Amino acid sequence: MSDAIKHECGISLIRLLKPLEFYKEKYGTAFYGVNKMYLMMEKQHNRGQDGAGFASIKLDMKAGERYMSRVRSVAQQPIQDIFDQINDRINTTLTAHPEYVDDVAMQKKHIPYIGEVLLGHVRYGTFGKNSIENVHPFLRQNNWMHRNLIIAGNFNMTNVNELFDNLIQLGQHPKEMADTVTVMEKIGHFLDDAVAKLYKQIKKEGHTKQEASPLIAERLKVHKILRRAAKNWDGGYAMAGLLGHGDAFVLRDPAGIRPVYYYQDDEVVAIASERPAIQTVFNVPYEEVNELDPGHAIIVEKNGKTSLKEILTPVERKACSFERIYFSRGSDKEIYQERKMLGKLLFPQILKSIENDIKHTVFSYIPNTAETSFFGMVIEAQNYLNKRKEEQILSIGSKITSEQLHEILEVRPRIEKVAIKDAKLRTFITQDSSRDDLVAHIYDISYGSVDKGDNLVIIDDSIVRGTTLKKSILRILDRLSPRKIIVVSSAPQIRYPDCYGIDMAKLEDFIAFKAGLALHQERLTMNVVDDIYDKCMAQADSRDVDVINYVKDFYAPFTALEISQKIGELLSPDDINAEVQIIYQTIENLHQACPKNLGDWYFTGNYPTPGGNRVVNRAFINFYEGKSERAY
Repeated sequence: MSDAIKHECGISLIRLLKPLEFYKEKYGTAFYGVNKMYLMMEKQHNRGQDGAGFASIKLDMKAGERYMSRVRSVAQQPIQDIFDQINDRINTTLTAHPEYVDDVAMQKKHIPYIGEVLLGHVRYGTFGKNSIENVHPFLRQNNWMHRNLIIAGNFNMTNVNELFDNLIQLGQHPKEMADTVTVMEKIGHFLDDAVAKLYKQIKKEGHTKQEASPLIAERLKVHKILRRAAKNWDGGYAMAGLLGHGDAFVLRDPAGIRPVYYYQDDEVVAIASERPAIQTVFNVPYEEVNELDPGHAIIVEKNGKTSLKEILTPVERKACSFERIYFSRGSDKEIYQERKMLGKLLFPQILKSIENDIKHTVFSYIPNTAETSFFGMVIEAQNYLNKRKEEQILSIGSKITSEQLHEILEVRPRIEKVAIKDAKLRTFITQDSSRDDLVAHIYDISYGSVDKGDNLVIIDDSIVRGTTLKKSILRILDRLSPRKIIVVSSAPQIRYPDCYGIDMAKLEDFIAFKAGLALHQERLTMNVVDDIYDKCMAQADSRDVDVINYVKDFYAPFTALEISQKIGELLSPDDINAEVQIIYQTIENLHQACPKNLGDWYFTGNYPTPGGNRVVNRAFINFYEGKSERAY
């Protein structure tokens, strides 16, 4: 992707269903769970590179023995750093106590991290802080085992202010307003409440205080705690949690915005943000990895019993389509086919743009994740040419000569790797004049790959801000002397901010919004912008469910083609020789390519939760008032 966009997080949860001795005997090591967690996190490294965290719980430890461990890192390679620390701890202990090498019980007692319940997290610092304190898992400690709570998630709440106020009304004093802390304290409050009620009940039954503790852990109903805690959440989330005594859960939002997949056999329960991570790490087929239904939680009790519970009533499924286009790992069976389809469906627009002249057109892509949609585009070009060749051959008939046949068959799509990203280059200078010159060299080109006067079609995942296109890619592609450069986006125009975990929070950053603004200025309709601001302000204090997305009115006067044409003008450098055209995917084709993932609010403004409308209006108010800040 030419525009670097950060995505929130990825989660991994592993519950070993057998004693550690089983894994030592079958797989040769009691560290089986830790090894699998390392792989699960690395296989989701694409989802977060700014920080990583790991936590584990050991079951049935005696009082005074450590049963919870956590390690977090914001190092340059955080996953590697975490497991280097774990490995060092293991090796140090085994070197000092060689008698532990074949004694699993002593390993469990004396070496941290090797529990039966493991939670991993990879993170992008989407907004502001990226210190160690912001890295998941978060820990809420208590001297009562079952009141300990570990939370990690892939989520963002739109109504964190409301949730924060709820905590205050409950009598709490939260240490900060961050949504992770707020969510954890909400779950923690109802966990404490459930424990207190059970304790009272068990005492009435005549049990001692000491006897009460294991009975409380046995009788806790995690799904009931989650129902009470999540009642007012508005956002997209995949929330993972561990309780100190060994219960574990992952909860998915009611619209299915954020993804969750799970697998279970008689040895392990594995849960992750991405299906291929589970498939690869546990070597299981696609069909055996299930998607967690929206609004549901998968709960693994301390005794190993696994259940699926509806926590919140599912609403219309709006799973994030942007996950499919870019963020998710392209090795997923469905995602691979969807990305190819996105490329295929763009071909008619491309063919019109090049006036059917495939002979003088070079097809390429911007590395790296656009490669799959590029394959789909090229396959459709081949299909088009095959049909045309068939018609030509049939029209000539049996009189066709060998030379004629050869000439017809020789025509094929010209495929080149034109752009090459220089991964080593870093723009270390911050002053704009110097920085722009460095940015221009982030991509290299393959000289000689395009003939002078050719059309050059180059596909990208999406064009969000367009900064790299204007300052680097288009300029460097122009050196190849094409007649026309057609930049194709496999995603539609991004017009609205995201508020569920993707780093797209400000309207004025979007090239589509800038194009709309330019069109309003040209057509002397800036009064529309003033009217939208007035409408947004008028409902600033309305309840979320009553708020209307008035920012849709901003784009309403223009067709998608008009905005695309204006984007082409805005992104064309003044000194470029080639004609530049921008082609975007249509909304209809996006839905055809990704039929199960219809969450498209960043393209259409149709937010899946009420909080989204409030956020987009606040983003417009911020733009209008010149405030460069987050809208939620």
